[in-house]
Amino acid sequence: MKSALVTGAGSGIGAAIARRLAQEGYRLAVIDTDIEGAQAQVQALPEAVAYATDVTDEGAVEAMLDAYGQIPDVLVNNAGIVRFSALLEHSVADFRKVIDVNLVGTFIMSRAVGRRMIRRGSGAMVNITSLNAVAPSPDAGAYPASKAAVALLTQQFALALGPHGIRVNAVAPGFIDAGMGAAIYTDPEVRATRSRSVPVGTLGTANDVAEAVAFLVSDKARYTTGHQLMVDGGVSFSLKNHLPRKPPPVRV
Repeated sequence: MKSALVTGAGSGIGAAIARRLAQEGYRLAVIDTDIEGAQAQVQALPEAVAYATDVTDEGAVEAMLDAYGQIPDVLVNNAGIVRFSALLEHSVADFRKVIDVNLVGTFIMSRAVGRRMIRRGSGAMVNITSLNAVAPSPDAGAYPASKAAVALLTQQFALALGPHGIRVNAVAPGFIDAGMGAAIYTDPEVRATRSRSVPVGTLGTANDVAEAVAFLVSDKARYTTGHQLMVDGGVSFSLKNHLPRKPPPVRV
């Protein structure tokens, strides 16, 4: 049976990814520091297991993988945090924590799983980045820098693991009404404004992200690696949609 590890899968986008991969026949390892959340997800998934693992702890990651006992076919690095504050007021401690979880945690998991995948000569990884990987965001502290770094780390691992039959890609969610972003959209005005700013006219869902992940780990993407797939409804290229300009005359 194919197996998949999803970090940060106790809730939100990570949980949606785990459910979607289970539909594709994967045996899931649901990894989260919130063990109660992880166990709740496992109850609804066939043959799934839960692990309370801190992705920034190299020893804990190795122990978890040894306990899991099989070489995963898929790794999804979804675990991430944000600490909102004005950049000039952002504490060094918060900056380091975000970098440690989002970037260093992705490195630790990818290296550990990648070494095991090499033994089999196949595998696929997907890193969850963000719209902020290509565009900064006010008052988001270290988060945009961390996700931009993960996007480049994705390409580094794609180069390192490609010769061993392992593909590494990224999915960059935009305005998603789930996970860490869900609290933003409880404000009706913010929700309406952001929805209008999306070229396709609506917020995204956790399932939209999960579908992109399922595609990238599938054989349908067998010739795709080192790619960052934007799942953002077009926000990342829509700046000029929001800048007024007198329309050109219509020629008839």
